[in-house]
Amino acid sequence: MNKVVDSFFKNHQTKLDDFISNFAQNGEQFGEASRNTIKLFNLNEVKVNVKAFKVPMFINRLIYGTIRKSKARRSFEFAKQLKYLGINSPKPVAYYEFSTFGLFGKSYYISEHLAYDLTYRELTTDFNYPDHEIILRAFTRFTYDLHQNGINFLDHSPGNTLIIKQDASYDFYLVDLNRMEFKDMSFNERIANFSKLTTHKSMIEVMSDEYSKCTGKSYNSIFDIMWKSTCDFQYRYHRKKRIKKRLFFWNK
Repeated sequence: MNKVVDSFFKNHQTKLDDFISNFAQNGEQFGEASRNTIKLFNLNEVKVNVKAFKVPMFINRLIYGTIRKSKARRSFEFAKQLKYLGINSPKPVAYYEFSTFGLFGKSYYISEHLAYDLTYRELTTDFNYPDHEIILRAFTRFTYDLHQNGINFLDHSPGNTLIIKQDASYDFYLVDLNRMEFKDMSFNERIANFSKLTTHKSMIEVMSDEYSKCTGKSYNSIFDIMWKSTCDFQYRYHRKKRIKKRLFFWNK
């Protein structure tokens, strides 16, 4: 076992170890388990979120054990980097990695659990949500801040930004952090970073308008790239689903 615990939580290592050792039996299930499983635990007065990553395929078990950092470790380290850059994310607590005979196995990422009001996804399904356009524009400015800080959040998708209302304003927190790049982003890369968020043209129009105000670039140049990137992503996504359906037709 390899583990790293944030200095703020060093005094809780025994309890954190217990969460991991008894993960299958204990904890409160959070969301639906698909590839990964998330459970909630009480760490004294703090509620923590423990994410158990699925054991990777054989080739990746070799890679994670030797060449590449695990998803749990990347999540922990990226959360610390975001904090350093002034970007909100649930506070990182620890990560755990398990290997057997050089083959990487299970890994876990622990962070503080946030009570949030909504995610970006609600904006795509309820156009009557209070302050809908205000939140959408604030989210666009938040994404602009990511780009200005050299953060390319590769999983910038509807469920990966938690939104908390603070009086008349809104705070945004990134989750699911294991796929992220830190670099200077080109104009096209910045706009394409919105491609996974929504299929609704009206939302693309609002985000294009707000990003235009942030950058001073023309609305048309931003909208054209954002809409094309969105359409291209949707095409690739549905093509991949069709191919997988044909390949695994027997697994229904």
